[in-house]
Amino acid sequence: MNTKEIADVFDKNVMPTYAPGMALVKGQGTKVWDAEGVEYLDFLAGISVLNVGHSHPKIVKAICDQAAQLMHVSNLYYTEPQARLAAKLNSVALDGKCFFGNSGAEANEGLIKLARLWGHDEGRYEIICMKNSFHGRTLATAAATGQSKIQKGFEPMPEGFVHAEYNNLDSVKALVGDKTVAILLEAVQGEGGIISADQEFMTGVRALCDEKNLLMLCDEIQCGLGRTGKWFGFQHYGVEPDAFSLAKALGSGYPIGAVVSGDKLKNVFQPGKHASTFGGTPLACAAALSTLEVIDDEGLVENSASMGKKFKAGLQALADKYDQVEGVRGVGLMLGLEMKGPAGDTAKKIIESGLLCLATAETIVRFLPPLNITDDDVEKALTIIESCLK
Repeated sequence: MNTKEIADVFDKNVMPTYAPGMALVKGQGTKVWDAEGVEYLDFLAGISVLNVGHSHPKIVKAICDQAAQLMHVSNLYYTEPQARLAAKLNSVALDGKCFFGNSGAEANEGLIKLARLWGHDEGRYEIICMKNSFHGRTLATAAATGQSKIQKGFEPMPEGFVHAEYNNLDSVKALVGDKTVAILLEAVQGEGGIISADQEFMTGVRALCDEKNLLMLCDEIQCGLGRTGKWFGFQHYGVEPDAFSLAKALGSGYPIGAVVSGDKLKNVFQPGKHASTFGGTPLACAAALSTLEVIDDEGLVENSASMGKKFKAGLQALADKYDQVEGVRGVGLMLGLEMKGPAGDTAKKIIESGLLCLATAETIVRFLPPLNITDDDVEKALTIIESCLK
């Protein structure tokens, strides 16, 4: 089928929650091809999902091998892939326990339920979230999200969420009350426009949580798993949350989400308190475990840091050269080119020129390439971007 044929069938049968611009039919490494065979350099990676690139052979093999052995059983049974995946995640951060779900929104729902259960006996359930944040599209995670456009039309929203100014510790402190149980934040706000937390803010939130006996919860769904040049975004600040959420890149395109907790919360969930039919299936966990092994074996966290510096420096040079660019945001390979006006037309030109990216927060062209990009990929991307800025 060509693009028009695919689009005709799609538009007739799929609810219009998205506005697709092309039909992609193949991906390999850092490249994708559309239905007409046109090649693109993918600097979006499924919105920070394909951190190891498209169709990595080790992950393809792990999925195929596991599918041939055991795809799904109920969580009423032990399975080796889930046990091994949890052990690996816990060894990377917090040394606690994990709960597995299917998506980022579900992982954040798990964080919210975990916090509420922990504070229930004291009547504490309110979570301080950040303005401009994004935590998902379910009712609870939309209520936690600090963007009114996500909530519009779905009112009344669930109660128990208030919103402070990001990078403003006084704003957070002003919202702490008798019902407060936790503070939820992203180390780098992705959908909010690639905005990084200040060191003072992250350190201050951790200290505030310790002082007031609150939980510090981090949403690592977009900025985790090597995206920022560290395994997790919060690791740039020398602090540890009490729990954090993962999804997106965890399964390299196979749906899986996770709540990773530290010692304080690791046994709060007990049988009957939380569950997921498809959470942590052998197939999902095999994909995720293989993903973590590839990130480790190929040094992709380190490559994210080094290629991120190179790409950011190149973007900054363009910002210095072209008047329509305000500046560059982000860390590692989670970067945004800040335009002085709406970014949509610029992003469209870049995509049409062969580089996948995404406009976000009105003025930001967002880049989230696979972590295994090379010097040549960076140079090619910068060449395309400059040709469009000209």
